[in-house]
Amino acid sequence: MTTNKTQEKILRQAFRTMDAHQAQEIRAAYYKAVEGLHSLAETLEIADLGVGDQNDHALIEEHLIACAAMEAMKKSLLGRIL
Repeated sequence: MTTNKTQEKILRQAFRTMDAHQAQEIRAAYYKAVEGLHSLAETLEIADLGVGDQNDHALIEEHLIACAAMEAMKKSLLGRIL
């Protein structure tokens, strides 16, 4: 198993050597995913404020799943590299 430092070096090298267009696509997709998760979590939380009592707070449960996905993305080294 590789350490975070080793994995980071490998990823940095991969981005240095890959096609610039492909690297840009990865960069754009990463930021779009992170931004989308943040927007989804926030929107679900706000929506639950208005209708949560009527639906057993199902939207806040989905908000928490989006938050967990954001936490998982924080573990990715891509953010540091990009």
